[in-house]
Amino acid sequence: MKTKYFLLALLFQNIFSLYAQELALVRENDLFGYINTSGEYAIKPQFQKASSFSGKYASVLQGKKWGLIDTSGEWVLKPEYDKIKDFNSGYVLVLQNDQWNYIDASGVILKTPVEEKYYDFKDGVAFYRSNDKIGLLGTDGKLVMEPTYNVIKPFTNGHARVTNGDKWGMISNKGIVIIPLEYDELGEYNTKGVPGRKGDSFGIIASNQFLIIEGADKVWDFSDDSDLTYARSNDKIGFVNNKGEWMIKPTLSKVRAFNNGLAPIYSDKNKLWGYINEKGEQTIDFSYRDAETFSASGLAPVKVAKLWGFIDKTGKTIIASEYNITAGGLSLFSKNTIKGFHNGLARVKKGKTWGFIDTNGKPLGGKWYQNAELFVNTAQ
Repeated sequence: MKTKYFLLALLFQNIFSLYAQELALVRENDLFGYINTSGEYAIKPQFQKASSFSGKYASVLQGKKWGLIDTSGEWVLKPEYDKIKDFNSGYVLVLQNDQWNYIDASGVILKTPVEEKYYDFKDGVAFYRSNDKIGLLGTDGKLVMEPTYNVIKPFTNGHARVTNGDKWGMISNKGIVIIPLEYDELGEYNTKGVPGRKGDSFGIIASNQFLIIEGADKVWDFSDDSDLTYARSNDKIGFVNNKGEWMIKPTLSKVRAFNNGLAPIYSDKNKLWGYINEKGEQTIDFSYRDAETFSASGLAPVKVAKLWGFIDKTGKTIIASEYNITAGGLSLFSKNTIKGFHNGLARVKKGKTWGFIDTNGKPLGGKWYQNAELFVNTAQ
C-alpha cells in the first residue's frame, strides 16, 4: 500500500514538474538552445536563431525557414515558414508565400475576415483593422467587437486603453467599456486603480470614481507588489494610495516602486541611492550609484562604482559588485522587465558572457553563455 501511495505521489510530482517547467533561451558556440532552472540543457544548442518560449512553444530557425518546437525540442510546426510570431491564445501568426495566416499547433488555418494588417493574439483577442478603425478578433475567427476606435493600446491583464480622438478610456478583452472615454491621460490597468488626468487634475480611477490627488502634476501606474504608487507635485515625488491620498509627502527627486516593503530613493545632496519603507522612514543609507527594487528573495541589485551586486533588506552586501544586469527593470520608466532575482535566480552579465546566479552568487550549472534570456514559464 505504501508503495502504491509513493508511486502516485511520484506521478503527481512529475506531472507538476512538467507543467511548472521554466526554460531560458541561451546561446553557446553561436547556436541557440534552452536550459532548465537546474542549469541543464532541456534542448541542446542546435538552432541558428530562436525565440524564448511563449507558453509551451517556441519559434526557431532551421536553414532559411522558421518552425515551432515544444519543450522537448520536437517539431510542432515543421520549418517551412518565412516568418513566425509568438504562440498565444491557441494560435500563432505565420508568413508563407507572402501571405500571413493564423494557425493552430496542428497547422490548421483560422478563417477570419482580416483583409488589412494581421495582429498577434494576446489575452484571447487580436486587433482587427478596417477603414482606419480598430476592433477585436476572437479565437473563433469572429469579431468580438466591431472596428470602433482610432487607437487601441496593447492589452495588460485583459484590459486596454482606447481613444477616438483627444479622450481616453479603457475596454476589456470582451470589448466592454470599463472606463468611459473622458480622460486626457490614462495609465495601465491594475486592480488597485488606474492613474488618469482630467484637465489639470491628476488622480486615481478606482471603484468607478476619479479620486483627485491634491497638487499632483503626474502619477504613475500601480505595480502588483504594493498598495502605493508614486506621484509628482512641483517637481518632487511622493507616494499615494488608491484613494488619491499622499501617504509619503512629495519631497524626493527620483524613486522606484515599492516591493517587499522597501523602495529605492535618490538623494540630490549625496548623488546616491538608498531605501525607505512604506512609512517613509529611511532604512538603508544613501550608499549606491544606482539601486533597483527588492525581489521576493529579499535581495536587491545595487550599483557600486561601475558594477552591480546585491544587498539584503538590512543593507548588508550578500553578493559582491561584479556584474552587469538586465536592462530595463522595475524602474521609473519600465516596470515589467525583471531586473534582479526572480524565483531564486538573477540574469547577470560577467565580462562578455551572460548567465544566472543563485542567491549565494553561484552561477547556475557553473556555466556562462554568449547570451542568456530570462526564464519563461512554459505552462502559461
